[in-house]
Amino acid sequence: MKTPLAIAASAAILALGVGAAAQADQKTDAKPASRDQCFWARNVTSFAAPDDHTVYVRVNQRDVYRLDLMIPCPDVNWNQRIALESSHGAGGSICNALDAEIISHATGLGRQRCPVKTLTKLTPEEAAALPKHAKP
Repeated sequence: MKTPLAIAASAAILALGVGAAAQADQKTDAKPASRDQCFWARNVTSFAAPDDHTVYVRVNQRDVYRLDLMIPCPDVNWNQRIALESSHGAGGSICNALDAEIISHATGLGRQRCPVKTLTKLTPEEAAALPKHAKP
């Protein structure tokens, strides 16, 4: 028969093992941003928003990124201009979705902050295949 202390020790060891396995899974799931995924917000030269939850931006006239928004962003697909704000300050670097936020001026609502859910750098082939209304 196991003593209460032995049972508690076994439970603690089991909990540590489960916690370590969960941390290992989290580390492998979260891929660090590669250097070629990063860009400076101040280097965005144009944008296109085919709908209220997707924005494509062109950076330095050659790279295109897709920004999927967490929530519908009112009037983003009708705006003539938007702002892309970096969490690192004005014009700062953007390497992942948490670094970026779209600022849209919605009719009757004023300035709307639209957080980014995913950030994807498109290949040149993917960018070229975008429909005309989605090309930045």
